Amino acid sequence: MIDLRALRETPEAFRASQAARGERRDLVDAVLAADERRRNALGEFESLRAEQKAIGRRVAQTSGQDREDALRRARELADAVKDAERQASDAEQQTRALALDLANLIDPDAPVGAEQDFVVLDTVGSPRDFAAEGFEPRDHVELGRLLAAIDIERAAKVSGSRFYYLVGVGALLELALVNLAMAQAEQTGFVPVLPPVLVRPEAMEGTGFLGQAAENVFHLEHDDFYLVGTSEVPLAALHGGEILDAARLPLRYAGFSTCFRREAGSHGKDTRGIIRVHQFDKVEMFSFCAPEDAADEHGRLLAWERQFFDLLEVPYRVIDVASQDLGASAARKYDIEAWIPTQGTYREVTSTSNCTQYQARRLQVRMRDHDGAPTRPAATLNGTLVAIPRAIVALLENHQQPDGSVRVPAALRPYLGGRDTLDPVLAGGGE
Repeated sequence: MIDLRALRETPEAFRASQAARGERRDLVDAVLAADERRRNALGEFESLRAEQKAIGRRVAQTSGQDREDALRRARELADAVKDAERQASDAEQQTRALALDLANLIDPDAPVGAEQDFVVLDTVGSPRDFAAEGFEPRDHVELGRLLAAIDIERAAKVSGSRFYYLVGVGALLELALVNLAMAQAEQTGFVPVLPPVLVRPEAMEGTGFLGQAAENVFHLEHDDFYLVGTSEVPLAALHGGEILDAARLPLRYAGFSTCFRREAGSHGKDTRGIIRVHQFDKVEMFSFCAPEDAADEHGRLLAWERQFFDLLEVPYRVIDVASQDLGASAARKYDIEAWIPTQGTYREVTSTSNCTQYQARRLQVRMRDHDGAPTRPAATLNGTLVAIPRAIVALLENHQQPDGSVRVPAALRPYLGGRDTLDPVLAGGGE
């Protein structure tokens, strides 16, 4: 949720932010108007309440006609105060409802534009020249079949499209990736967490996933639970309603969870394979820190993501995501995109977002700098360390060999029983 005082003081900055996102500018004015009604209603209530208290003292201190007049006014005020309180409460709810739809104030350094207007910050590694090596690369679906690692057909029989089984070395590869990611996270000061994946509406709303992202959220209507699309949600809500000691910040958590996404609006996109699926596992970093430290913390999260993909030995690039491709909560976002040989392009494998104080205001996560100091909202940041399906796609396609085997990067070998390669078990290998 945005800072209403900042909105009143710098409304044009919020209008410009909304325009850069491709969102409604007039929502800023709607929130400002509702906020003015709220403050007026609250002022009227407080004025009547003060008069009511004064009349109460007058009743206790007078007698005769003065007392009768005071009693009559007290009765009038009782109804007026109740009505003013109701109006103030209604105005508060209306303001909050409108403010919840207003996206975070965008970082002024974020690129402005649509999805294609990102800025490339760095490119690491070079794509392999498979033609020079004398063979045509197989895609991850074919490699998964040869390795008996990925079974999409049987998953479709059981659950429908956009589901998959990881079997044999496929399952072992996921566990290896998760263990490598969690080991790195713990070494860099993150507390490992296995969070719940069913959350209440207030947790989903508090992290900003019931606005523009609501169409991709699975909702269990009978029980009013939401299936999380990322462990960012339960990690952000972990300290909801709490006051954090500034001396303990940053608080860093690494959550491993299954994630669920409806993938609404993606019909016809990535229908082959496991790039865009309804259910997948992920290790997510999450940080609570002081607002003034958030930009530096964002850089650290990106560095840890890069460190992980360096260990996987796949070519990738780092992009600064353009304004219209940011989620509502993010002020700025960086993506890592891995090279996918059979698609001849880079595809997103991780992202990290600086959500400033936006989520903390909604979830009432506050911090106190020292004893006696007023509280203030903390800042929250998130970053994917590894999203399993896309990491597997990048690994299989980039490290494949002519016979259908796949070379295992050195960092993963200890987590795969020392294997140097994943070898075909089905017919179809060879040049």
